[in-house]
Amino acid sequence: MEIINKDQIQYEEAVKKVKKLKGFYTHAIVYVVINSMIVIINIQNLSPGESYFQFKNFFTAFGWGIGLLAHGMATFVPYFILGKDWEERKIKELMEKEQNVNKWE
Repeated sequence: MEIINKDQIQYEEAVKKVKKLKGFYTHAIVYVVINSMIVIINIQNLSPGESYFQFKNFFTAFGWGIGLLAHGMATFVPYFILGKDWEERKIKELMEKEQNVNKWE
């Protein structure tokens, strides 16, 4: 059985958090770039005197925005609700359970 020290666990958790942050930031940048392009295209396709403020012009940004909000909540909220040391406590708990199960085999 491989012994994992505390530093290794902390490193792996940090890597996981960085990947989650990178994924969210990439999602946010793509959201801004693509929706900016959609706005430009929609403005170019307006008829003379037509207002830009129509539901069809905001449909993509609104729907995708809900998805981006959910992604952001999944990335940032667990730490606010559960606390920053929740993951470490849960890992220790699961490791102890696994050791107890293996002890009886």
